[in-house]
Amino acid sequence: MDQEDEWEREGLLDPAWEKQQKKTFTAWCNSHLRKAGTLIESIEEEFRNGLKLMLLLEVISGETLPKPDRGKMRFHKIANVNKALDFIASKGVKLVSIGAEEIVDGNLKMTLGMIWTIILRFAIQDISVEEMTAKEGLLLWCQRKTAPYKNVNVQNFHTSFKDGLAFCALIHRHRPDLLDYSMLSKDDPLHNLNLAFDIAEKHLDIPRMLDPDDLVNTPKADERAIMTYVSCYYHAFQGAQQAEMAANRICKVLKVNQENERLMEEYERLTSDLLEWIRRTIPWLQARQQDHTRRLTEEARGVPTIPTQPQTTTCRAEG
Repeated sequence: MDQEDEWEREGLLDPAWEKQQKKTFTAWCNSHLRKAGTLIESIEEEFRNGLKLMLLLEVISGETLPKPDRGKMRFHKIANVNKALDFIASKGVKLVSIGAEEIVDGNLKMTLGMIWTIILRFAIQDISVEEMTAKEGLLLWCQRKTAPYKNVNVQNFHTSFKDGLAFCALIHRHRPDLLDYSMLSKDDPLHNLNLAFDIAEKHLDIPRMLDPDDLVNTPKADERAIMTYVSCYYHAFQGAQQAEMAANRICKVLKVNQENERLMEEYERLTSDLLEWIRRTIPWLQARQQDHTRRLTEEARGVPTIPTQPQTTTCRAEG
């Protein structure tokens, strides 16, 4: 039996993976909880009474959960955690071997498993790329976006991201103004990872969820931790793309409106010119009509119309 099988049999996580998951999941939760004006420091401790857990679910879902119990007794805490678990289950998620009692007791493995279930449902499940969904869709998205980049070959969510180039490629593909990919080396993973994480935090509003030293020094990084972090890139860039598409649609609408306004102004100008022409022409038409009417009246009365004869000059011859 290898070490991983022994940890699984004893209900434990690989200590390195547990450390990575705890850091990543805490940062992910805080990225949402800060919208409600609060944070957590210890993921296994601060979800025990169920209050911040319920708040987290409300923030990420946009829905309202049942009113929490405010008592401090154990049964109050269990009731609150159960409300959170019931809400998760209502979203079609099967919670295997995760009970309220374990969360209330501060069981780290169960708490991480619960948070992973939440991340999977609300951050990864709805990802869809070319008919691939969730994990496969996210992996395909990474492969498509990083395909043109040298020394990047994304095949998984552990070793493929170990040298940091995949993270940098994702950033450069969407925001080439933020880094010069040609200056990066596969032989300097710490620099690549720190660069990507710093840029993502500063310019993309993605908090640091991974530790570069852990990724470099761990033979196989935790898949769940990397998937969680990469999903933040997906949502950040897809959100920006959707915003850009919306902005383009708005620009098109504005252009149409501007053209309509131009046509309306042209119509008003032509209408004004026409009215002015009518104003000038009506008196002339009226005078002409009156003159025509007068001639007809005179003809009807038998008054001959004397044509105007040209005036001639008579010259006498001198005798």
